[in-house]
This record gives sequence, C-alpha cells and structure tokens, in this order.
Amino acid sequence: MNTDDTVVRLCSQGMRAEAEGRPDDARDLFHRAWEAAADDYEACVAAHYLARQQATPEEALHWNRECLRRAGLVGDERVAGFSPSLHINIAKAHLDLGEPGPAREHYERAAARLPEAPPGQYADWLRYAVADGLRSTGAVPPRPWAPELESLAARLGGSGRGGGLRALALVLPALLGDLGTEEDRERLATALHMVHAARMLSGADQAALEEALRTVNGAAA
Repeated sequence: MNTDDTVVRLCSQGMRAEAEGRPDDARDLFHRAWEAAADDYEACVAAHYLARQQATPEEALHWNRECLRRAGLVGDERVAGFSPSLHINIAKAHLDLGEPGPAREHYERAAARLPEAPPGQYADWLRYAVADGLRSTGAVPPRPWAPELESLAARLGGSGRGGGLRALALVLPALLGDLGTEEDRERLATALHMVHAARMLSGADQAALEEALRTVNGAAA
C-alpha cells in the first residue's frame, strides 16, 4: 500500500490507536478514511478497517460485505491478495451471528482463493484460519489422526526439548493448515516421515508418532 495515500495513512493511524487501547480514536480515524476515499480501492481499504471497530456483528458484517463489494468493483491485482481475508472476515461475522451455513460458504470461498495470497507468513496465517473455519463449520470432516497428533503436539510443545521442538516445527504447519484434501494428507505424511527418519523423538513420543503415521498412511485415497 502507498503510505503517502490519505486513506492508507488514516488507517495506519487507526491501527496504532487500536494497539494503544484507544478504540474510539481508532473508529474515528477509520470513519475519516471512509469519508476521504476517492475510489473503490480506497473505499475497500477503509471498509476493511471500519469492520474491525463495530459494536455489533450485524454492523461488522455490513462493512465486511461492503469491503468485498468494493474489492469486486476494483477487480485487479491490488485486491487479489486480499480475497481470502475478506471471505474469512465475512465468515467470522456470520459465526458471531450464529449462522454456520453462510460462514461455511465463505470459508470454502476463502480456501479457493488462498493461492492468490502472496507467499509468506501472512499466507500461512490465512491458511490456518481457513482450515480452522472449515473444521468448525463441518465443511471438513474430522481427520482420524487429529486426536493423536494434537496430543503429541501438546506434549512436544511443553517439553522444551530441542528435538521435540524441531519435530513440532515440521509437523505443526501441516497439521494446522490441513484443508481436508488428499494433497494436505500427503503433506502431513511427508512431515511425519521426515521426523521419523531423523529419529528426533524417543520412547512414548516416537511410538505415538509411528501410530499417527500409520493412521495417516492408512487414510490414503
């Protein structure tokens, strides 16, 4: 984004006010950004931030929908990377309203648009949010290996041991980012095989890893 742009600058100031615990100031700055918007792109940016500072889920949904509508009117590379996030925000607003059906639809739309997000930590975060949303709305059935691996991940995360933490770093991204596809199952199986081959774990942890690996491999399509 162009930091010299008035709308972008006001939204940046609003985010700073949010971080400093000044929500009223943040809301005012985001409103000023909306009023200053000169085209659909700037209106899209302002609406995105306005949605963050609404008192009710209905108002948040309204501004998230407005953001998505304006992004559709822009329709170029400036907003392509935003698409997954916009659908995630709408899905969350629907969940807050107790509407899992529309939420599921928007999580599925977000999943389809994930390749448009530029690679990096932001894309990873989006993937985790989509995966969690798909699971919570029933779009992806529970994976048979999830309880075993979640239990193992909890133990490794609390152990503080170097080998355990390295194993966790390899397995956790594939586990948290599982969108329910065969490609995701293969990604998780590959991570588990790497940990197993490196003999990073021992005792009960290694046995739990081997059991989870058998379950993941047994679920191959």
